[in-house]
Amino acid sequence: MRVYIGCGGYTNEDWAAPGLIYEGVRKDDYLATYSAHFDAAELNSSFYAIPGLKAFEGMARKSGGRVRFAVKVNRVFTHDRAPESADFDRMLQSPEPLREAGVMGPYLAQFPYSFHRTADNRRYLALLTERFAGHELAVELRHASWDRPEVREAMAELGVIWVSPDYPPVGGMPEPQVHVTGDVAYLRLHGRNRETWWEGGSAAERHDYLYTRAEMDEWAEKIALVAGDLSELYVFFQNTTRGHALKNVPMLREALSARGVPVHAPDPQESGRLL
Repeated sequence: MRVYIGCGGYTNEDWAAPGLIYEGVRKDDYLATYSAHFDAAELNSSFYAIPGLKAFEGMARKSGGRVRFAVKVNRVFTHDRAPESADFDRMLQSPEPLREAGVMGPYLAQFPYSFHRTADNRRYLALLTERFAGHELAVELRHASWDRPEVREAMAELGVIWVSPDYPPVGGMPEPQVHVTGDVAYLRLHGRNRETWWEGGSAAERHDYLYTRAEMDEWAEKIALVAGDLSELYVFFQNTTRGHALKNVPMLREALSARGVPVHAPDPQESGRLL
């Protein structure tokens, strides 16, 4: 199993604080710096506006082929749920430079908590997966009504990746387990800040959480149990606020290595900056 570990987005301005990896780094050089520390990135900007070919060309070039990109599908597919053919065309064609460079990871469809398991929503999800057929598609379903074996069995039949999440313990959402629906798995670690998950005014507030070493050990144990079933695992830390993810990534790498799960740790240009 090849493990790819990265963060939700790479343009995190919090990381320009003293002692963190973007201190003194120009914004144009953020991705090059990021690629010295991580081998995967989850692209958030595509949720708000689908980048063009040149933007994706720039990502492939600046990352030097060292980063796998998971591309979040635009909100028209998951929140508005009214995509037109042109939206599908642009979403599927624009990342072509990443494919040509061999650094394209799965697409990520992140559905909101309000997307319950109803007949209409099941039909919509079937339509979406059909339109993304031939491409790796990871689906995050935040409402607990989807957290059922039969849902994952259907996703396995369709070749869709179930996104295994770690949410705050607030109830009503899927349990924190690694579920396998194919030979690729996808894990999103959102943090466990229960005070701000519903009430937080921004994503930064909701993800303001630093995992403990014991919590990273828990996830390493869960990953090790399914390692033999997978060819690839993507792990993305969403708790980028105040640089929390920069501290947690090394913890997870160490915990996985201690359990015999090989992890690639890029050599940072400036030793120690990630920690």
